[in-house]
Amino acid sequence: MVERVPPRSAKPRSRLRVLLASGAAALALAAGSVVPGMPLGAAPQQAQAADSGKSTLTVAVAQSVDSLSPFLAQKLMSTSVTRLMYDFLTNYDPKDNHAVPGLATKWEPSADKLTWTYTIRSDSKWSDGQQATAEDAAWTFNKMMTDEAAAQANGNFVANFKKVTAPSPTQLVIELKEPQATMAALDVPIVPKHVWEKVGDFSKFNNDKAFPIVGNGPFVVTDYKVDQYVKLKANKDFWRGRPKFDELVFKTYKDQDSAVAALRKGEVSFVAGSPALTPAQAASLKGEKNIKVNEGPGRRFFALATNPGAQTEDGKKFGNGNKALLDQKVRQALFLSIDRKTVIDKVFQGHAVEGQGYIPPRFSAYHWQPTAEQSLAYDPAKAAKILDEAGYRLKGDQRIGKDGKPLDLRILCHATDPNDKAIGKYLKEWWGKLGIGLKVDCLDNVSVPWYAGEYDLAFDGWSVNPDPDFVLGIHTCAALPARAKDSATTDNFICDKKYDELYKKQLAEYDPAKRADIVGEMQSWLYDSGYMSVIAYPNAVEAYRTDQIKSITTMPEAAGNIYGQDGYWSWWSAAPASGDSSDGSGGSGSTGVVIGIIVVVVVLAGGGLFIAKRRRNTADDRE
Repeated sequence: MVERVPPRSAKPRSRLRVLLASGAAALALAAGSVVPGMPLGAAPQQAQAADSGKSTLTVAVAQSVDSLSPFLAQKLMSTSVTRLMYDFLTNYDPKDNHAVPGLATKWEPSADKLTWTYTIRSDSKWSDGQQATAEDAAWTFNKMMTDEAAAQANGNFVANFKKVTAPSPTQLVIELKEPQATMAALDVPIVPKHVWEKVGDFSKFNNDKAFPIVGNGPFVVTDYKVDQYVKLKANKDFWRGRPKFDELVFKTYKDQDSAVAALRKGEVSFVAGSPALTPAQAASLKGEKNIKVNEGPGRRFFALATNPGAQTEDGKKFGNGNKALLDQKVRQALFLSIDRKTVIDKVFQGHAVEGQGYIPPRFSAYHWQPTAEQSLAYDPAKAAKILDEAGYRLKGDQRIGKDGKPLDLRILCHATDPNDKAIGKYLKEWWGKLGIGLKVDCLDNVSVPWYAGEYDLAFDGWSVNPDPDFVLGIHTCAALPARAKDSATTDNFICDKKYDELYKKQLAEYDPAKRADIVGEMQSWLYDSGYMSVIAYPNAVEAYRTDQIKSITTMPEAAGNIYGQDGYWSWWSAAPASGDSSDGSGGSGSTGVVIGIIVVVVVLAGGGLFIAKRRRNTADDRE
């Protein structure tokens, strides 16, 4: 699930986000046949209780929850929790990302692919004992189709829906207005109708007052405190099988070094990072007894985004972005003077791959690379020449525009991300040599200036899903805010007719190879526009205690990440250690786990009122 900040417009959006795995799902669409599928693996056996009588897996995270409502949840932390709380129609195989059964056991399109019929499993029930049915799914989708507030997080999925019905408890029928190549993976949490139909204003209901929260996922949320923790217990009736840990706790740390120290002491079982461990932290943990550092190719990119002129969906301009960035040549000159190799070597210290296209190489079907002639490789001399041609000539040691003003820029920096700060220093040096001034604004909450359009550039980062639809959709005109300063799905206010046409074309294309070509064309357009510059694809670097966690599934299984998966495989599969090992610091596996739950109330950055407004607190704020 991609974390996002949707617009508050009453009209439905044309953009449709997907998380469809490319291979098997596309094959099913092309064949127009039933997609069967079996649950992955045998149901796990119940975990052996720790000495305390309960096994607890404590995960240290750097990000807070923005909402426990699946209709509002947008941050990676929040969407990760909703994946555990509620079942989706389909899921993703941890081996190769192809679509597998979730609440739906199979799905079948009509000959014209305008009607989709889903068979809803009969062995899923809500944690309050009631049966989960097709009526719950139909109600969820219909609510999003008719209530703007309920469509904030995932309304893009239903923008093309014509009608949704449940002819029987095990049959869901979705009729479309136009063909849509993403129907095998509607990434929407299905909620219990009998609970949610009692909710009044969906824009204000954060689902954080009554516990336990009724769900049908692998875990049930039992407690939550703002900026402190989320507690979940294993759902013993989960249809795929009961999780092996009795309890799962996500504990918030604003200081990543403190989280790493807690891992060493055995106070937490796992550290996710912000969004990854720094090279120094990872290096310090390697070789330590009972600690394993996991590293795999990341599903996110690290980039610079420009402000090409903030605007609303009706074209009203706002903000105070530097007008120099309206010039494509200026944007390209800036990116030509970024030494990506130095960033990889010095900042990420080899724990990343040099950035090129918009989709990380982990998703090979859609990964794109510029041609040699097209490439904006490091070339400060060429950058200087372009700036001269654009009318920004050197006067002394400063670039002066035709208006007589020096070319000075601001860049938004996430205070909690050390990579932003480190790269900011390099940019200040590199651009300074060109005669461009740069102010690095590192803030705890960058959302206010970002959505107000009061910035020139910003460090940006997105986690990409197996299907690239969402990260492509955030650059369409439909993603612009309805009103100035409104939160919206737009990443940096891009609106271009050609790009929109390509987006619509890829969404309707069922042939995988042809769709990949269109996605490549879109990435090429983004690259040439100079609106975005992908600097790196950081690796997923995280760590856990082997005396607390015996085994855990990465995604992909061969070499992938644990935290922030396209699914719930890591926490559902995690098995407690036997509890017979000790390193003298964290104690036995069971002791370490008990400590983790006892200290869970001692958290940095205390509580406070729940803020429903979406925030971009880290470079990976959205999944």
